[in-house]
Amino acid sequence: MTILDEIAGYAKERVAKAKQLLPADKIKQMAYSVEKGDFLFEKALKEPGLSFILECKKASPSKGIIAEEFDYLTIAKEYEKAGCNAISVLTEPKYFLGKNEYLKEIAAEVNVPVLRKDFVVDEYMVYEAKVLGASAVLLIVSILSKEQLKAYIGICDELGISALVEVHDEAEAVTAVKAGARIIGVNNRNLKDFSVDTENAKRLRNEIPEGILFVSESGVKNYEDIKNITSFGADAVLIGETMMRAADKKKALAALKGEI
Repeated sequence: MTILDEIAGYAKERVAKAKQLLPADKIKQMAYSVEKGDFLFEKALKEPGLSFILECKKASPSKGIIAEEFDYLTIAKEYEKAGCNAISVLTEPKYFLGKNEYLKEIAAEVNVPVLRKDFVVDEYMVYEAKVLGASAVLLIVSILSKEQLKAYIGICDELGISALVEVHDEAEAVTAVKAGARIIGVNNRNLKDFSVDTENAKRLRNEIPEGILFVSESGVKNYEDIKNITSFGADAVLIGETMMRAADKKKALAALKGEI
């Protein structure tokens, strides 16, 4: 069993417990009672130039604790002030030490769209994301059937939130395109063993048709990495650890953009 299998299995347990506390029909009703979203995440990624999605995460399976002092609201506000286009918030509690409350509070406090970064294995989690205030959810192709993927994208469309559909290889890219994904992220980190290959997004770029937003995820450390990502036509980049470890978020983002 891979790490990804473990995390997805635990996500199913989490959903089962959540449904006991708040039934599926209730969370669905709550999601549709919230005002329909305006696909703000998608719009943010369509802005001219490379869009920056910066991530709030306390820990990861590959790096352990990234931030002992995890003042998530301050971090999110610093990201916004630094000039990010969107914020990604980990809500996975066991392996990434995330919480739904982090997402809810951040979404209520910032004016940029917020992505729920989690391991969605049930439509319940899509409705939950909407109720928590997310403008987008991550859908990982490798842990979903083709039917689930298409259905969850459809639910996102009905709720007015965006689906960032994550792939890691050519076959998954084809599946994402066929499912109707409008935003596809290529993860340079292999979630089965957490190895990183920063050239993965470049290799898969030609698999993503024009008109679909393209996001490079993981492995960005400096301006050279950003220049490489820009060179093959990415619309956005998702950066986690590098920005989390930066003491001065504004200065760190400016350096990544080549402004200093």
